[in-house]
Amino acid sequence: MDRPETTDAPRHPSSSADRPLRIAVVGGGIAGMSCAWLLSQRHHVELFEADRRIGGHSHTVDVTSGLLQVAVDTGFIVYNEPAYPNLTALFRHLDVPTRASDMSFAVSLNDGALEYAGTDLNGLFAQRGNLLRPRFWQMLRELLRFYREAPGHAATFGDMALEDYLDARGYGRAFRDDHLYPMGAAIWSATASEIGRYPMAAFVRFCENHGLLQVSGRPVWRTVDGGSREYVQRLTRSFQEHIHRDDPVNAIARLADGVRLRTRRGAWTPTFDHVVLATHADESLRLLQDPTAAEQRVLGAFSYTRNLAVLHHDPALMPRRRAVWSSWNYLSAGQSSAKGGSGGPDQPPCVTYWMNRLQPHLPQGRSAVPLFVTLNPPVPPQPEHLLHSDVYEHPRFDGAAMAAQRELWSLQGTQRTWFCGAYFGSGFHEDGLQAGLAVAEALGQVRRPWTVEGESARIHLPRAVSA
Repeated sequence: MDRPETTDAPRHPSSSADRPLRIAVVGGGIAGMSCAWLLSQRHHVELFEADRRIGGHSHTVDVTSGLLQVAVDTGFIVYNEPAYPNLTALFRHLDVPTRASDMSFAVSLNDGALEYAGTDLNGLFAQRGNLLRPRFWQMLRELLRFYREAPGHAATFGDMALEDYLDARGYGRAFRDDHLYPMGAAIWSATASEIGRYPMAAFVRFCENHGLLQVSGRPVWRTVDGGSREYVQRLTRSFQEHIHRDDPVNAIARLADGVRLRTRRGAWTPTFDHVVLATHADESLRLLQDPTAAEQRVLGAFSYTRNLAVLHHDPALMPRRRAVWSSWNYLSAGQSSAKGGSGGPDQPPCVTYWMNRLQPHLPQGRSAVPLFVTLNPPVPPQPEHLLHSDVYEHPRFDGAAMAAQRELWSLQGTQRTWFCGAYFGSGFHEDGLQAGLAVAEALGQVRRPWTVEGESARIHLPRAVSA
């Protein structure tokens, strides 16, 4: 195995930060950017990013809409202040402009055989035949029952799979296949089968924290005015000259005197005091030349799905009925019976985001050219409608991954190595941010410039660290 030689110069092994440390951060998503930003207030930080751009899932694309050049997000789009306290504080600290968004949700199953939207009664019954469908009324009754009783059952049923909980409580297929699994698939970019295996308590806790189990009084969602690159530029401005773009790391050697990285260019870097791996768990494990048994066990418990995101303006990838069109639209092809259902349970989810509705800085009104981002389209948009495409990876959260989350913090600092990422929580921006800031504080003895309630509540920290 190709390994660099240990250098003769002695290096300080501790993270007590009694002097500025040399720290490498690998990965330029929200976790890596926030960790590097906070560490760079006191230490020398170099951030290595495999892509030509920085930001990870925060990706703003410039496209032409009608006669206008507009900025559209294709990954991270929205947040709400109660569930994203650190992101809210970060945006305020950086003076990031934001606007209120719309978070309506619609379902279109079997090529439009069943369609409804949760916007209002007109959206709910835009397909008038729903008024006469016993299955539809059963779904609505069980939806209200789940919203009412599931939060109180979370502690009792604990790590039981969601599917098993629904069986135990007598929920039917209509509620699962026509509402709950499509909603979960849209949130986590997961298949229906994966949503069924999601631990019940974690599923309910996430939905409750995001106001998704409320019929009314739901939180106001917000989006970055001008696209998420507005916050990326502000966040990375102070250490811009220390970002290595298009420079993927392919090996990490942990030596007696420090840590060295080998990049695609072939050479080993100078020695760093510490390395922070802000990459996906499986990639972090792959990069380590000598992973410990604990690192192999814990990081190896996580897997990821690849989801194609296509930016376009083809209405064929929206619900058939215009009255159903919503901000988030779950679609399925005709793969199941005429009785309804969301298609094959192992099919990648297809979700179309109506960006004009989600991002108010885009052209508005019925005369505006519609802009959509579709995740895993079953058929590609017509070529004349295609604007851009990306592939995003999302963590799978099964019982093994959720159990491994409780051990992640025990890996920190071993052989000068630290880990952070959205996989520490539920896979979203606030989770990655909480993990990145927590690592920066523990490693660099620096403190985020705000105080919020539950600042690390979405990740598992030892009590002494989270206090």
